[in-house]
Amino acid sequence: MQPKYIFITGGVVSSLGKGLTSASIAMLLERRGLKVAMLKLDPYLNVDPGTMSPFQHGEVYVTDDGAETDLDLGHYYRYSNATLSKASNATSGQIYDAVIKKERRGDYLGKTVQVIPHVTDEIKHRILACATQEPGIEVLLVEIGGTVGDIESLPFLEAIRQFKHERPNDAITIHLTYVPYLKAAGEVKTKPTQHSVQQLRAIGIIPDIILCRCEQSLSEEIKDKISLFCSVRKEAVIDEVDVEYSIYEVPLSLHNQGLDSKICELLGFPKKHVDLSDWEAMLYKILHPKGKVTIGIVGKYLQHKDAYKSVFEALEHAAIANDVQLEIKSFESDKILGKDNVAEIIGGCDGYLIPGGFGERGWIGKILTAQYCRENNIPYFGLCLGMQVLCVEFARHVLGLDNANSTEMDPATPHPVISLLSEQRQVENKGGTMRLGAYNCLLSPGSKAFEAYGKPVISERHRHRFEFNNLYKEACEKEGLVLSGVLENDELCEVAEVKGHPWMVGVQYHPEFKSKPSAPHPLFRDFIAAAKARKGNG
Repeated sequence: MQPKYIFITGGVVSSLGKGLTSASIAMLLERRGLKVAMLKLDPYLNVDPGTMSPFQHGEVYVTDDGAETDLDLGHYYRYSNATLSKASNATSGQIYDAVIKKERRGDYLGKTVQVIPHVTDEIKHRILACATQEPGIEVLLVEIGGTVGDIESLPFLEAIRQFKHERPNDAITIHLTYVPYLKAAGEVKTKPTQHSVQQLRAIGIIPDIILCRCEQSLSEEIKDKISLFCSVRKEAVIDEVDVEYSIYEVPLSLHNQGLDSKICELLGFPKKHVDLSDWEAMLYKILHPKGKVTIGIVGKYLQHKDAYKSVFEALEHAAIANDVQLEIKSFESDKILGKDNVAEIIGGCDGYLIPGGFGERGWIGKILTAQYCRENNIPYFGLCLGMQVLCVEFARHVLGLDNANSTEMDPATPHPVISLLSEQRQVENKGGTMRLGAYNCLLSPGSKAFEAYGKPVISERHRHRFEFNNLYKEACEKEGLVLSGVLENDELCEVAEVKGHPWMVGVQYHPEFKSKPSAPHPLFRDFIAAAKARKGNG
């Protein structure tokens, strides 16, 4: 059986939630027994978001095979079981780069290289490659970034038009649009949606389903109007009302309005019963917490809510598992200037988390945060850079190496506790390039990490260049810094924890990328449990 294709476009304004919508649809189709794959097409000219500022792009989500991708793939992972890989994200930069390389090789046999057919053919090739990356894929959901009308999106939309024309019975388009409510007039306005659909139709794409982002449910009259002016059947005009409590309400809302049934009808899939009782039970736990914990996140990109998207979500998942309501307080690490004002600035939380990041800004504030947690027995969780912070702080204030540092922050430090592999003489041949994707880690029995995972070998995703310097391993372990996880077939530190502390753990990888609301990551779960225990004993 050939795969079916669902193209999801957006109109009127950006940030409507196409990623969440796509992920919700994927989850509902999986509950109907279908094998789903997902693809995000991004119109920007960067090859990938790896070099983009978090303030510009938000989080960089990393797949097992080492692709640096759009944060929407994090939504896909949290809601669905779709395989995510390098094939799951394609940018204009990648598309044009591939076309130009083919031209330089002479693949086009002297032809004039143009957007149509060469760029659009490359886009269609990426769509087919994602749909066939594994045997048995029945549905591919393709989310097109940006908004209809953007110049950057035109080649992608033209490729979709061609793709649908070539497979009229195997592809549908869902258009997500915005239906505003004008408070002053007391009216819901459909004109922006009409114009958005007109732009899509002018390109040659007629949507099969229109999803309407709105503040309140649309009346039958409004749906009739959208149906008439946009040439879409009324039962295919569906509300996507702002959720009241949790983004995990979205799949239930769409299912209750029959979206998945409509998709199956259009694509010829048999109708099946959908059991969402486990999802409903999870939402019940969100709405009925039995306690509350407050977690402080100390970082440097906190003005941008999407910079640590997976971290925030993983904390929420862990709170669900512990039956508590989560309050997150964000602290800019560069505001923490000295040991005397740490408690004044960040005090009052039940636990603290330092996420990943790059660069020197806010480095001292993070070290002071780790010292505050270690000396006061407050749960601490360090992710990637946060683990390096833990190690440098320990070297400075327990080992007495006052100038201990990372060579990322001070290339001339006399005590490079954290450094590039190429700087660590005994492993000079291994280079100092970015470590990306999934690696196996061996855990020490009896450690906090082993206790959390419950098994000796784990696989986690990485995105970093600097490593713990094993020249300091013996001295650190002698004083109580346990290197409880190491890279399989190597000696690189993957997990560090402070012996005798209630819960002070740092990991060189990014566990937040592998957490789901239905399956919270074990380290986040145990971190929140430790914060809950501290609050209960406080």
